[in-house]
Amino acid sequence: MYKRSLNLPKLLEKRSHFLFGARATGKSTLIEQTLPEAQVIDLLHAKTFSSLLRNPSALADMIIDPKRLVVIDEIQKLPNLLDEVQRLMTKAQIRFLLTGSSARKLKHGGANLLAGRAREARLFPLIYREISDFSLTRLMNHGGLPLVYTSEEPDEDLTAYVDTYLREEIKAEAATRNVGAFSEFLDVMARCNGQEVNYEGFASDLQVSPGTLKNYIQILEDTLIGFRLPGFTETLKRKATSRAKHYLFDLGVTRHLARGGMIQLGSKAFGDAFEHFIILEVRAYLSYQRVQTPVCYWRSTSQFEVDLLIGRDIAIEIKATSNPTAKHLKGLRALAEERIFKRFLLVCDVETERRTEDGIEIVPWATFLNRLWAGDCV
Repeated sequence: MYKRSLNLPKLLEKRSHFLFGARATGKSTLIEQTLPEAQVIDLLHAKTFSSLLRNPSALADMIIDPKRLVVIDEIQKLPNLLDEVQRLMTKAQIRFLLTGSSARKLKHGGANLLAGRAREARLFPLIYREISDFSLTRLMNHGGLPLVYTSEEPDEDLTAYVDTYLREEIKAEAATRNVGAFSEFLDVMARCNGQEVNYEGFASDLQVSPGTLKNYIQILEDTLIGFRLPGFTETLKRKATSRAKHYLFDLGVTRHLARGGMIQLGSKAFGDAFEHFIILEVRAYLSYQRVQTPVCYWRSTSQFEVDLLIGRDIAIEIKATSNPTAKHLKGLRALAEERIFKRFLLVCDVETERRTEDGIEIVPWATFLNRLWAGDCV
């Protein structure tokens, strides 16, 4: 049992919501724990699905008490039901929580997204503050899917998860006819996790068109398995790249798909996973706290780089080292010359924090995350 950081009851006090999250992130468990009085209408239930498919207006008859919150699970399976949901929200003042593991059919199928009457929330895999017996190397290898984090056979469970994802999400949504090519693409994306993507070169390597590659990346984002980190291009002294970096949503899924074996402390894979870990934590914090601040990264054409920029306030370099040196600060110092950002942080594996003469904060990763969630960073 994990105490999740997403506060559903508070969100639902004011407005109905869509709740999206990749499969097995714990949406159903969170609803059971925090919304025990809600009525759940499950579209995975064959009889319920068939009834509403034939007659969406039957939804009104299924609702036991209009004063209770109504949860409709897997709403992407029946987008046409949203017209009836909007009618009941407007006429009967019923509050809804509409959950799904994909937004693809809703966003690209012309579905009624309730004209602003419902807001959107996301549920991510487990994060640092949600795990009482937290182990960084365990999270890197197992990932944050609740059932996998505690598993003694993580690769067996991750294999089953990936197979289910490909079968149930990609095939069921008819997102692409060539599931084999998409599966190969997914493996390559895991190996290239956190890297800039040259679409033409990447497409050529996969023997698909650049348009097909862009469609595959959009599928990852729509099904909540991947996300992009855009490049920051507003520097003047040093020209910056505009290419985006792409990340998968979970550390364990990424490791498993990349087929790199178990991650060991001190390895290059550990350093890559450490950067991924901090970015996932910041992404979850901004979403759960409803902070509407853009995040990106910066890389100059002369190869200075900063891993994560939060709005125009904070620039963060992320290194797994326990012995930071001047070379780890080069990107931050180059960006500081632009006089755009207010704070510059090196988040790493040191034991105690310190500040350089030019004002760069060198912060232990756990200290950074504790301050982040306390609201002291953003």
